Amino acid sequence: MTLEEKIAHLQSTSMEQARAEGNAIIDSHREALEKLLEDHKAEARRQSETRVKAETTNARLSLNQAAAKSQLEIKRRQGKVQQELKDKIFEEAESLVDEYMKTEAYDDFLIRCIRHAADFAGSDPVIIYINPTDADKKDALERATNAELTVSAEDFRGGVRAVIRSRNILIDNSFKTQLRNEYDKFMFAGGDCNA
Repeated sequence: MTLEEKIAHLQSTSMEQARAEGNAIIDSHREALEKLLEDHKAEARRQSETRVKAETTNARLSLNQAAAKSQLEIKRRQGKVQQELKDKIFEEAESLVDEYMKTEAYDDFLIRCIRHAADFAGSDPVIIYINPTDADKKDALERATNAELTVSAEDFRGGVRAVIRSRNILIDNSFKTQLRNEYDKFMFAGGDCNA
């Protein structure tokens, strides 16, 4: 082998060896980069899933808060409407009471209440009050019941009140008290589905 052939052979062998080492370095570097890329993708997926879960939780929380706020507002409005309706119902009831007080049935009611109070008192002294609006009926009622009546200084909307002081008893058949008691007890049926 000549010197030139030896140089060419050496050169060719060196080049093959350099190429092989270069390719090994490139392959090794490529594998490292691919592993880094896969790790980066996996981390990005984990972060994305975490972010999606957090946003889903926040969205659900916001939705629940909005629903609760809306439900509270609906209940508040419902309560306001029910209160307005209740007030209208009792305004109408008061008008009906006023109309009733103009009838003979009301006079009969007063007579029954006066007799009941007198019977209940028995021999104990009793003060029987009638409403100031019924002052014009006092004489007729006294004749019909044989009871002494007092016109009240307080307007109790009609009816009769009687006081038996010796027994600390108040007999209250006044429309004012009866209407107030009914107003306090009044509830709309089925008003609250959650109750």
